[in-house]
Amino acid sequence: MGNKIVKRNESLSEFDSNQSVFLSLEERIKRGKSMRKSTPRESHAEWNPKLKRKDPIKILEHSNKGRMNDLIPIRYGRMIRTPFTFLRGAASLMAYDLASTPSTGEYVQACGDCHLMNFGLFATPERNLIFDINDFDETLPAPWEWDVKRLAVSFIVAARDVEHSHSEGKRAAMACVRAYREKMAAYAKMSPLEVWYDKLDAKTLIKNAPDEDSRKNRIQIARKARERIGEYLLPKIATKVDGRHRLVDQHPVLFHVEDTAQSENTLHAIEEYRMTLSD
Repeated sequence: MGNKIVKRNESLSEFDSNQSVFLSLEERIKRGKSMRKSTPRESHAEWNPKLKRKDPIKILEHSNKGRMNDLIPIRYGRMIRTPFTFLRGAASLMAYDLASTPSTGEYVQACGDCHLMNFGLFATPERNLIFDINDFDETLPAPWEWDVKRLAVSFIVAARDVEHSHSEGKRAAMACVRAYREKMAAYAKMSPLEVWYDKLDAKTLIKNAPDEDSRKNRIQIARKARERIGEYLLPKIATKVDGRHRLVDQHPVLFHVEDTAQSENTLHAIEEYRMTLSD
């Protein structure tokens, strides 16, 4: 997998191996526009499912490979509540469908499960609350379009879920992709270091609230987010055993695993993850 990721991501680089120089902003824009000839923007407007499409249930069952069997019914129970909760739990199913849609062929290390509920406020090591994507357990090398499409679709489905009109859902999705386009255009003009340090924090979100009700709502969200910071959360979810902190079991979703094989699989996964990090 690691070699494949590197190989695919080489096509993403702004580095021109023939000229041994980085492409300028103008050259990158020109390259991007040239891709519209093979993949016009209009080609993304429709989806034509395969004639011999796989059984969605089988795709979901396949995605359960490696999961703890006792937790699978809980996963399904959460998914069947609403169309939106189904969307949240069916990243593999949507990836299968997106695989048949047009793509420029540009791969990124995608989130893989980019929907609106996977964004939120969380604390940095400096205890600053920032708003960002917060879930990467489905990350994989994939066309860059997949994350944008899944995010836009999540606004449409969420709008239906809370009984907003189709036009309201469409406006939300359009605002989402417009913000993505405008932010990417702004980042293209910035240095990597400037992009690295760019952030959207809770104070800015509250300050830019469109009205008083939204401002109060954002203050409340920020307050709840602060309650999830380590020093506030630890006393609620852990206890001391033999002088050491130990997470308190909260069945059926949080418990200590006594299965030796499962423990070994977890340690192996952590070791594999460590090998993906830079020195």
